[in-house]
Amino acid sequence: MEKIKIGIIICDRYRSCAGGKCFRSVQNREGAFSIYKNKEVEVAAFTSCGGCPGGNIEYAPEEMKKNGVTHIHFATGFLVGYPPCPYMDYFKRFITEKYGMKVIFGTHPIPQKYYISHMNIGTWETTILKEIIQLSLTDQETRLKYD
Repeated sequence: MEKIKIGIIICDRYRSCAGGKCFRSVQNREGAFSIYKNKEVEVAAFTSCGGCPGGNIEYAPEEMKKNGVTHIHFATGFLVGYPPCPYMDYFKRFITEKYGMKVIFGTHPIPQKYYISHMNIGTWETTILKEIIQLSLTDQETRLKYD
């Protein structure tokens, strides 16, 4: 079975997050980690972006790559923060270009409470955000488990 080493980068607003929802969703292959249903996955790195405008994005992927990371996930906090991170698309393009790593938007399923708020205020109505949230969107039952 193919083994994939992943790194998780969280929004600095959540830098004190213990990562519980991310690690649970890796184990259960839920949210954005559903793309690894038939693969062995190891979380090999976990860090924050370093704060706006993402100073750690320039350096953290290099260290991750040296440790075998091939896939970087931007944590769901990037998607559900108020507002969502305005730099996500740029970060993805930068990491892909500079380090040749695959970048995936999202980790754990979007919690229902965030889903409701963002739907009510129309946060994800742009074409790019509609695309970015897809892997973390899941169904209501799953979203409720992550509230």
